[in-house]
Amino acid sequence: MRASPSVKNNTIERDGVRSASAFRIAVLYGTALLWVVVAILQYKWATQLSAATEVRIGSNLQSLMTRWQRDLYDELSAVCVALQVGPDSGAHDSWSDYLQRYAEWNRGGISSEVAEGAYPHPDLVWEIYDWQTSGPGKPELLRLDPSKKTLQSLGVPQELETLLARLKANSSNLRVAKRAWEYGTSSENESGLSSNQVRSPGLRTDALAGWQLDEEIPALVHPIVHHANPLSSETPIDRTTVDWLVVVLNLHVIQDRILPELASRHFAGPDGLEYKLAVVAVDDKPRVIYSSDSTLRLEDVGSFDSIMNIFGASSNRTKGEFWQSVSHSSNLSEQDWHSFAAPVWFPVLQYTSHDKPWVLILRHRAGPVGKIARSVLYRNLIIGGVVLSLLAVNMGLLVLSSHRAHKLAKVQMEFVASVSHELRTPLAAIFSASENIKDGYVEGRKNLKFYGSILTSQTRRLIDLVDRILLFASTRTGKTRYSVVPLTVAEILAVIRKNVIEEIEEERCTLEEHIEPGLPSVSGDLSAVSACLRNLISNALKYGGEERWIGLSATCHETENHAKEVWFSVQDHGEGISASELTHIFEPFYRSPKVVTAQIHGTGLGLALAKRIAEALGGRISVVSELGVGSTFTLHLPAASQQELLNESSLQETTGQ
Repeated sequence: MRASPSVKNNTIERDGVRSASAFRIAVLYGTALLWVVVAILQYKWATQLSAATEVRIGSNLQSLMTRWQRDLYDELSAVCVALQVGPDSGAHDSWSDYLQRYAEWNRGGISSEVAEGAYPHPDLVWEIYDWQTSGPGKPELLRLDPSKKTLQSLGVPQELETLLARLKANSSNLRVAKRAWEYGTSSENESGLSSNQVRSPGLRTDALAGWQLDEEIPALVHPIVHHANPLSSETPIDRTTVDWLVVVLNLHVIQDRILPELASRHFAGPDGLEYKLAVVAVDDKPRVIYSSDSTLRLEDVGSFDSIMNIFGASSNRTKGEFWQSVSHSSNLSEQDWHSFAAPVWFPVLQYTSHDKPWVLILRHRAGPVGKIARSVLYRNLIIGGVVLSLLAVNMGLLVLSSHRAHKLAKVQMEFVASVSHELRTPLAAIFSASENIKDGYVEGRKNLKFYGSILTSQTRRLIDLVDRILLFASTRTGKTRYSVVPLTVAEILAVIRKNVIEEIEEERCTLEEHIEPGLPSVSGDLSAVSACLRNLISNALKYGGEERWIGLSATCHETENHAKEVWFSVQDHGEGISASELTHIFEPFYRSPKVVTAQIHGTGLGLALAKRIAEALGGRISVVSELGVGSTFTLHLPAASQQELLNESSLQETTGQ
């Protein structure tokens, strides 16, 4: 048995719908997958960029700190250069020569030009001592007095006792002193200095070889190996002796002048210091030597951007000691620029097995560098997320618009088919009746009247269809203008009866009315209101079922705003409308698949047109439907206000006069 053409067409249509749906789903999933891939790549890129930003900032910071340390070294080494202690000093220089050079330093330099350029802080030196341990007797401490140009013998100050005792112990080994002098290095077993605190053996000897630093005082010391009489360079002696030159630095000059100047030189920006910095002497109780900001607390070690051992001890030991002495924690990053040791210019004298260095700590004014890098990460993620979201929205809108365009095209095709059917049926009836009349098959008044009624009804049907399409087009473009005036319920119902009576009689349907007495006038346009109600009644005639009954009622109700409304309800006892279709029945061109299958004529414009007319008049349409019971469509129109009634009354009186 062969399938009918209609069955084949329905099968092809269903296959086309399935293919289109499958394609849309594939596009949607592909778009979502692409969005996820791009989001993952963007997150990885933002993370890598944040890490690179942190490393770049850290590298710049390490470079700044190293240049800061080099300039501090230049300040401290200026006195060493000025005293001119070198490899041959002991062979030709005496203590009077050192005294003369110190006096020139104390005056600000050998000449004014040198004083201005080379010795900006002549008061950096607090005192210079000669610690004579080479004699056979008890060691003697001599103070170099630049004002009197004499060596004054005095007792050992309490703050120098530990240092001088250590120097005396090292002086007993001549080979140790000579190595410190000649190479600027010594071993743990020979000098008591750890290998990470002295100059690396591979560096060349220069004018500062042999100088060592005591951070606790602070002071610079240098061994003087005499091959001449220490009191007179012109009188040689036979034996080689070792004394120590001790330069005690003025800590207040370092704190109040040198360190602030270095901070401004290396860390200043247009709005002041870019970094909060402090120089801390690490001990059992760390002490702040200098701080650029009073809010910088040692307890916040974990938030510091970088920690540098100024005089070059092991960064690992420094980090552990500083953390242990300050915060008893270990959360510092393992990146090199977070905690490192500066180049070693002076070997550091060590008194215990633990480092007690001076460290420079920095934190950016805007917050930790890690926080700044994370803010860059968050900013990039937010920007990328917004861009991806906009991309996803655009893709979604594109898919939605494509779907809606496909749906609209389908609805429009169905509309064309429905209109064609609606036009073809009355035209066929008109053509058939007119052909019969022309060919003389119609005789007698009764037959002529019958064929005339056919022509009239079908022509009216065509006119109604054309009017409905034109009215829908005008309401869609917003060109329709309504004359809103107070209307009585009676005159509205009179027009409705006149317009639908023939159609109801043709369909052999019963119209039952329930009109509430004393209804107020409504605000509306008579032709528009009647067209709206006629569409609702025509809809009830089509889908009212076999019972062929329509109920028309008019009642008055009060809204939530205490305003009055008149409800015109059209009820039928048809099959009803499912809940899934209730949201679509007011869409233009929409027709239920069940209705299309049943081949019930219609264009899908009636309810959409009624809804637009009601809203244009300031009202609305509601629907209540139950499957197997029927549907009730209600037109809600606002009651005319008292002012509208007065204006209408005045207009009528004026027209009557």
